[in-house]
Amino acid sequence: MSKALRGSAPIRVGIVGAGDNTRSRHIPGLRAIAGVEIVSVCNRRVESSRKVAEEFHIPTVYATWDALVSARDTDAIVIGTWPNLHCPVTVAALAAGKHVLCEARMALNLDEARRMQRAANQHAELVAQLVPAPFTLRVDRTIVRLIKEGFLGELLSVEVLVNSGSFIDRDAPLTWRRDEALSGHNIMSLGIWYETIMRWVGEAESVLAAGKVFVRRRADPATGNAREVRIPEHLDVLAELQQGAQAHLKISSVQGLVAENEVSLFGSEGTLRFIDNALYGGRRGEKALQKIVVRAEEEGRWRVEEEFVNAVRGVETVTMTDFATGVRYMAFTEAVHDSLREARRVRVEG
Repeated sequence: MSKALRGSAPIRVGIVGAGDNTRSRHIPGLRAIAGVEIVSVCNRRVESSRKVAEEFHIPTVYATWDALVSARDTDAIVIGTWPNLHCPVTVAALAAGKHVLCEARMALNLDEARRMQRAANQHAELVAQLVPAPFTLRVDRTIVRLIKEGFLGELLSVEVLVNSGSFIDRDAPLTWRRDEALSGHNIMSLGIWYETIMRWVGEAESVLAAGKVFVRRRADPATGNAREVRIPEHLDVLAELQQGAQAHLKISSVQGLVAENEVSLFGSEGTLRFIDNALYGGRRGEKALQKIVVRAEEEGRWRVEEEFVNAVRGVETVTMTDFATGVRYMAFTEAVHDSLREARRVRVEG
């Protein structure tokens, strides 16, 4: 059973699901850390597993994820699959004594997320980490500091606008993001942006959601058959925050030529606006928002793999993102799902 690997002890990592983020971030990030070796990989198909293994010089390919997880050649498992496998692979890896780094969108639904958290609690000697919401890492500490210092005064409302910048494509095939069997109750990037909001201003207590599916059947690329689509392509959520403010989250994949993602915090005395990885602010009496300089000591960056390895070695505690936080954002996405299905306001489970 793998426990904390102190100091610079070697860490042997297996990869289950080598998608875009795993290939572009996790594998290079892990390989850049001294004493970390990626020893095995399992993708959806053996052919794609071999391709990844050849590209990154990974010595062992497994035909199935459970064979990789149960093998004695790893100390840690990186899960880069679609959400449908996050729960079973995580639970199996922890039971096998392996540390876990799991891709975002914690699970298919809240029940699975709670099962993952229970497994992590039962194996508290192991690291269980989720890939964090990445978009605002650079400015998170600055926003939190400004709020604590009273820049906003009383927070009144939060506006989250997320656009792909793409016009609707009625002929595009079904992807995992639109497939409820693979994505579950996750809707586009809703959970990712809610995690961001939680960092700044806390959690929601209730939601009222409206969404729209414009293309109700799409071709499954695996079979060529048309399948029903249930996950919205355009979503509006009104949320009541626990601290009293109201939040509006609009996430759309069909609004062409508007690619910016932005978050605005409106208070009684000031406004903060995040757009294009920059932060702007202004206070009562000023004429316009001004760019806010992020202090060097506050500036955040992507360090997911570094934090994971440090936690495995016992020199750091995971904060970005622990399973408890993941369960909280899954509670929000579950409430949104229920609100859409039942056409009513739904409380977010604590």
